[in-house]
Order: sequence, then C-alpha cells, then structure tokens
Amino acid sequence: MDTAPKGEKATGSAESYPYTYYGTSYSGYGAAGTGGDSQMQRSMQDYVLILRERVWYIVLVFALVFSAAAIFTFTRVPLFQSVASVQVLRGDPVVMQVQAVVNNDIRSAEDLNTQVKVLESFAIVQRVSERLVGDELKQFLAPYLKEGSADPVSPAEIIFRNRKIVPVRLSLVLQVQYSHPDKYIASRVANLFIDEYIAYNSRLRIEDSMKAVDDLKERAEQQKKKVEELAINLQAYREKNKLVSLDQRKDIVTEKLKALNAYVTQTTSRLNEAEIRWRQVQERKATPALLLDLPFISSSQLIGQLVQQVSAQKILIAQLRDQYREKHPKMMEAMNSIGQTEKELSRAIDSTAAMVEADFQTAKRNDEEARANLSRQETESLELDRFAVEYSNLERDLGINEHLLNNILSRMRETSMSSTIETQSARVVDRAAPALRPVSPNIPLNLALGFLGGLALGTAFAFFVAYIDDRVKSSFDIESVVGLPLVGIIPEIKRLEQSEKAQIVANNQDKQVVESFLTLHSSLRLKDESKRAQAILVTSTIPGEGKSFTTTNLALTFAAHGEKVVVVDCDLRKPNIHKSFRLENLKGVIDICAGTQTIEQVVCKSVHPNLDIIPAGGRAKNPTQILNSKNFELMLSDLRKRYDRIFIDTPPLAAVSDALIILPLVDGSLFTIFFNRVRRKAAQFSARKLLEVNVPCFGAVLNGLNLAVSGYYYAQYYDKSYKDYYVTMAKKDPGSPDR
Repeated sequence: MDTAPKGEKATGSAESYPYTYYGTSYSGYGAAGTGGDSQMQRSMQDYVLILRERVWYIVLVFALVFSAAAIFTFTRVPLFQSVASVQVLRGDPVVMQVQAVVNNDIRSAEDLNTQVKVLESFAIVQRVSERLVGDELKQFLAPYLKEGSADPVSPAEIIFRNRKIVPVRLSLVLQVQYSHPDKYIASRVANLFIDEYIAYNSRLRIEDSMKAVDDLKERAEQQKKKVEELAINLQAYREKNKLVSLDQRKDIVTEKLKALNAYVTQTTSRLNEAEIRWRQVQERKATPALLLDLPFISSSQLIGQLVQQVSAQKILIAQLRDQYREKHPKMMEAMNSIGQTEKELSRAIDSTAAMVEADFQTAKRNDEEARANLSRQETESLELDRFAVEYSNLERDLGINEHLLNNILSRMRETSMSSTIETQSARVVDRAAPALRPVSPNIPLNLALGFLGGLALGTAFAFFVAYIDDRVKSSFDIESVVGLPLVGIIPEIKRLEQSEKAQIVANNQDKQVVESFLTLHSSLRLKDESKRAQAILVTSTIPGEGKSFTTTNLALTFAAHGEKVVVVDCDLRKPNIHKSFRLENLKGVIDICAGTQTIEQVVCKSVHPNLDIIPAGGRAKNPTQILNSKNFELMLSDLRKRYDRIFIDTPPLAAVSDALIILPLVDGSLFTIFFNRVRRKAAQFSARKLLEVNVPCFGAVLNGLNLAVSGYYYAQYYDKSYKDYYVTMAKKDPGSPDR
C-alpha cells in the first residue's frame, strides 16, 4: 500500500489536494445557508476590530507618509513671500475735457477681473524679468541653478510659477504675492510687478492714443481728398450748366415768369376785346348802316364827320328839291356831293372794320407770342429747378464732408494733446517689504497634514486590505457568509509534532486547546440532534484545515466522558488518522469494503481508554466506488451496534465529493474551518453542499485561532484572565483532561 508523505500541517493535517470549485453562482456577503431571513450586520466594533487586526498596516503606511512629509518639510528650501498692493482706479484722472481713446473705467466685476488677468499675463512677467539684470539677476537665479546642469533657466518661467495675484474682497485693491528663497529678491520682484503694471497701462494708453492719431491722420487725408473731389465736381457742374450764380439766376427767372404771366393776362384780355369787336363787325358787315351802331365804329372822328356831312347834304338836297328839280345842276351837284360823301363814309366804315379785324389779328398774335414766351420761361424755370436739386445734393455732400473733415481734425488735435499727458489708471497702496519669516515650508501644517494623511491613508489601506482579504476569520464570516453556526473555536497550537497535536486532549499539553474541545463537546450535547447523533462526519473546505486534528481530539473528549468511541478514517485518498496515533495502515476500511477483512480484524482497540481506531488501510484507486458499496453501509451499520459514537474523517469538500457520498449514512456533520486560510466563497460553497443534503450540519469549528487577535475577534471565548485561570487549574489538577 501507499504510505502518506511526511511533514504534517500545524494542525495535524497533511492534506494538499488540488481542489477545484463546481460551477455555482454566489450571492455575495450575507448569503446565509440556513434558510433564515435574518442576516448578520457588521457593527462599529467589527470595523474597529478590522483596523485592530491590521494595525501594522496602518502603522507602516502612517510611518511612510509622515516620514515623507517630514523629509519633504525639513529638506525643502525656505521660501519668503512678499506682498505689494495696488489700487485700480475706477476711471482715468480728468486733466482735459476730452474723450479718451481707450476706456479704462472699472464698472463691474468683469472689468476688475480683466485687470487681474493683465497682472497675471506673461507680458507683465516678461517685462519684470527684463528689469532683473547684473548681480540682481544672478542672485535671483542662484537658488534654481543645479550643479552640472546645462539646461538654461528662464527667469520669466520662474517668475510666472511663483507669482500670485489676489484680489482683496469688496475692494479695487489687488495684491501681488511673490515667493523666493531670498526675501530681498521676493520684495524686489513684487514691487517690480506693480511698477510694470502701472507702466504697462500708461504705455498701452499712449500707444493706443498714438495709433489713434495715426489712424485719424490717415482718415483726415482721405477725407480731405474726398472734399476736394466734391468741390471740383460741384464747380464743374456749375460751369456745365451755367450756374455761376444759381440764386440770382433763379430770381431773374422768377421775375420774368411773373412779368410774362401778367403780360399774358393783358394780351388775353386784349384778344378777348378785339375778338368781340371783330365778331360784332362780322355780324353787321353785310349792312354797313348797322356798323354805325357799334360804338367803336361810330366813335371814329372821320366817320362822325362824314355822317354829319351826309346829314347836312341830305338837308340841303331836301331844301333844293323844294326849289329845283332832279336834273337841276344844283340838285345834281348836291346829289353827286352826297353820293361822294356816302362813298367816303362807306370806305371809312370799311377801313374802320378792317382796322378792327387787324386789331384782332394783332391781339391774337401778341397773345400767342406771350404764351409761347411764358411756356419757354416755365420750361427754363423747371429745368433750373432740376439743376438746383442736383446742385443742392452736391453742395450738401460737400458741406457734410467738410464738417466731417473738421471733426476729424479736431479729434486728432485733442487725441494728440491727451496722449502727451501722463495719467495713471492705478496707484501703489503698499510696497513690498522683505518678509520676517518664511511662508514655506509650513512645518506645523505639513507635519499635521502628514500625521492626518498618514492616519487616513493607513486606515484606507487597512480597509482596502480587509476588502480584498476574503478569508474566513471572524464569527461574522462564518455565521453570515458561510451560513453555519459557530459551535467551537480551537486555538492555534505551536511547537508540537503531529501525533502530539492529534492527542493533545489526552496528553493535556495545552490547557486552552483542551478547554476548547470540552466547550465543543458541551455545545454538541446541548442540542438534541447532535446529542443523539451516533455517527458524525467531519470535513473541511480545503486540505490543511485540521479536520483530522478535530476528529481525533473530539473523539478523545467523548471517550474521556465515558462513551465508547471509534474513529473511522474514510479519507481513502490521503489517509492521516494512523499517523496521528502512530499506527500501521496495512488494513482497514478498504479491506472491510472489499470483504477480505472483518471489523474485528482491522480495528485498533483501546488506543486510548474507550477509543478505537479503524485506519483507511492504504490508499484506494477507486475511493468513490468503495464508499458507494454495500459493504461500506454494512460496516457503518455494524459500528452503530458496537459504539456509542462514530467519528468519520473524510476528504475536503472542495477537492473531492467523498464526504457527500458518506453524508446520507451519518446522523450529522461538523465543518472545520482554519482561521484566516480558506476563502469565504470557497467555504460558503462547501457549506452549501452539506446543507443541501437532508442531514443536519451541527455547525462550524474554527481551528487554528491566532491568540494575538482572538481577544479582539472572540473576546467572549478567550481573554488573558482565562489563561491565568487555566494555569492555576493546571497546577491543581494536571492530569485531568476534563476537569
């Protein structure tokens, strides 16, 4: 048969199975496996215990951070800070009542912030750096020059990094803070800042004013050329349209137009009168006698004389007719004379009528000529009006441009005069003085920050380690995460061989361990299920958790209380029980199941009082077939008849499934967990396997508890006063394991 390898674990278990996990999803912390709804919650004390357990992490991180802060503080070159103050004026001083080219008035927080940015600008920094020359520049650069360094150091960059502009709240005062290892240089640079700021604003105003003057000159030249061009165009228009004196010509044309209007009125009146006479003459022209009825005909002197002559001759003829006959010479002479007079009268009437017609034609021609002259004069007046409109536009453009030229020339003279006047938009409030003490490093502040930062980072690191450390170590982990009640705690055993550890209850070499098994024995007897349980299976999650150690010592404890106990080594892959009692492993469970041996032939009787051992009988190649065999069930059934308690040591659950095969054949199980070794999810997974079978799991036994932290995690189980009590009791009764 195969023999087990040497070199056992500290708890008496030498298993080293390559274990694998079955594909199962986990619900995380707080997933109880007992089926209850209540979940344990961490208290403040739990968190304090987490920190207490990892106090050395906190101390280490604290020491590193505090040391780094101290080294940084005491090795840093002291910096002196000087402060200069400058007041920003709301507006430029009024020397002349002229409008400034640049408006520097401070009306809002944005305007003040603009001045802050000007002070912070690299332009000011560059000008300040240019002011540092000679020995002053060497003194300024000395702290920043590294020995053997060939890289040039820019003074402007150094100034830019170490200057700070701080606006004073609810005021127009700006503070310039500058830090330097040399306190005199610090004050010098701070004062240069405010000097350059004031000079910069003044220089900027003058430059802008001069630039404005140049722009105005250029515009004035352009405007002057435009005025000259307009004047030339206006003169050319005058000459072209003969408008040397437009207003005088306009007056003459107007007077002519008035005279012509009056003359047309007269000619029209004369034409009307002449036309009336002419029409009357035309109506009476057939009867000359009727023409004499017309006043303008009869009023003619010649016609009046001839009418009188005719009348006188008619009277004479009437007188002569009374005296003479018709053919009388006097009568004939009188008749000839009257005939001649009537002819002359007829000619005179015709001539007068002709004169009336001639007057009508003359009046008509005069009226037509007057109207033609009036029309021509009106046309000339309208044309002159049209010329006057364009002439007025040209004249108006000339006037406007002349006025604009005058304004530009006036503004140029004002700007030129104001640019030569020195005004300041800011004034110095306080000049910087050398600082009395350095501002950096701030030793109390740095050490305080190092102290608090070390504590904070140490605490955070401790919690981080606790977060990534998912090993089972507290009752919270066992009862809340794994899901099993904690029924016993076995302290850590040091400097003992495996066989001595496996029988520590019998040899009584560690009183605390003995008392812990007595406590476990009492806990199992308190509940009916564990009290009546005859066959108890002991397993664990992974190898090395002390399941064999727990099995042997718990069996010794029951045997010491008068019960007949047998320990069955069912770890057929890597048996370990025979090593614990220094027995041979030549025959055992494998032989019984194979039918080659009986229980009486393989059992090691009276290894201790009331304690028998059945070894595994070697290593099996097919352990699951053996454990599933009928002979194995018959063996357990026979052992139930022979013993009060049967303790079965099985392989770890995470490695193989041997324990699950045996589990339905026993009355209950115990789950062994080694302190701070197995991971929570692995233990939880294995515990669920036990709970899924309809066999009671009495609880978990925490093995290998480190006493250095037991007082913090399990103060209710162990304390220094307990140790003193065990020592006292050991002196009184050194040989009794169950006191």
